[in-house]
Amino acid sequence: MPSSRRYFLLTLGCAKNTVDSDSMAELLERGGLLPAPRPALADVIVVNTCAFIEPAREESLTALRELAGKKRPGQWLIAAGCLSQRMGGELARLVPGLDGVMGTRRWMDVLAVLEEIRSRADDSTVVHLPPAPATGKDERGVLRAAVRGASAYLKIADGCGRPCAFCAIPAIKGPAVSRPMERILDEARVLQDRGVHELVLLAQDTTAYGRDLGMRDGLAALLEGLAEAAPRIDWIRVMYAFPGAVSDRLIDTMASHPHLLPYLDLPLQHGHPAVLRRMRRPADPDDASRMIQRMRERLPGLAVRTAFIVGFPGESEIEFEALLGFVRAVRFDRVGCFLYSREEGTASAALPNDIAMEVKEERRGRLMELQQGISLEENRLWVGRTLDVLVEGRRKSLSVGRSYRDAPEVDGVVLIEGDAPPGAMARVRVTGALPYDLIGVLEEGKAAGENIRPPRKRPVRD
Repeated sequence: MPSSRRYFLLTLGCAKNTVDSDSMAELLERGGLLPAPRPALADVIVVNTCAFIEPAREESLTALRELAGKKRPGQWLIAAGCLSQRMGGELARLVPGLDGVMGTRRWMDVLAVLEEIRSRADDSTVVHLPPAPATGKDERGVLRAAVRGASAYLKIADGCGRPCAFCAIPAIKGPAVSRPMERILDEARVLQDRGVHELVLLAQDTTAYGRDLGMRDGLAALLEGLAEAAPRIDWIRVMYAFPGAVSDRLIDTMASHPHLLPYLDLPLQHGHPAVLRRMRRPADPDDASRMIQRMRERLPGLAVRTAFIVGFPGESEIEFEALLGFVRAVRFDRVGCFLYSREEGTASAALPNDIAMEVKEERRGRLMELQQGISLEENRLWVGRTLDVLVEGRRKSLSVGRSYRDAPEVDGVVLIEGDAPPGAMARVRVTGALPYDLIGVLEEGKAAGENIRPPRKRPVRD
């Protein structure tokens, strides 16, 4: 291993990759390496890649090639994560100068991979891709969380067993493997003691948590455990729920604990039954609409985020118009929209009637224009009301934070007139609305800079 013992870790892709990167960093530092501020100063460079869709693969390959082209003698470059898992040893041909390849299922072997590189007889690429996934079973005691300011992403499971026709994640990540509940609760206590205000629960499918452990309603049970184990964490947020898997017990659990946020990320993917059947997704948009309505009745102020794919093979104009009608009817708070990407090895790769790229882009534009108007109308409902805002930084003369309606990185922000310190939980009166963001002032009577705890009640939407 290099004598100066410094590493640089580049993370591409989603927040789940961020957690894996932070876990690898903890292991590297246990092994005696120190973080370097930039690649040129590191002896070991690890790129945690993404391979979900073609643009993500291209970004990962570009980053690897650029770093390989700048490698100095004695410096090691390792490709980790999803692209490595998907391409294996083929990466060595595509990226000359690559020293190691390790897949997403064995991130915990990063020190062993360094030892293999050190012990090799020549400059050949070490390919470390054990066939059996061990996520959740062999974590080497590292914290499976990524702390960013006063928020922390906490991974509760990995892998996926859903049969979605468009998705390569099951092939990349393997089957769903839930982490032991006691381990998650212990980590929540650690994060609470570190002063974290917000836990963001991550998995490919959070609503599948515990199924492989023989649990029924495992996510609800986990949330109940977290509410008891970490009562000083103000917000607990659920991401990546699966339509049809949101149970009445889960809804009741969220309604029973004030710091379980009335927020749900529920990727629905489309609004027409025929497209959903081709996607191998739950195919009744009306059922999804009824479920959201039940949640809104039980959870005043509920914020619902969803995601849609446009341009799925065979998507007709009539089917796309049905999606627009679905969005108008349900009135989601947040919407992400993705262009369909044909992925080798998925069921949809063999479907006929691909949609032209210009049609996909035009449909995405129409959908997001519609949603922008809805988001603005929903945001205007908050003008004059008061929200709890987790302050994260400054933007010119404004403080910037997020309300319970805003997940980190993917949703909007609250722009606050005045000076509130990062990490504060502030009370903010909303004075203006933008399509995705809110504008507000610190509530009268509360001093700027005061670390204000939120009241134990939720904002109620009229």
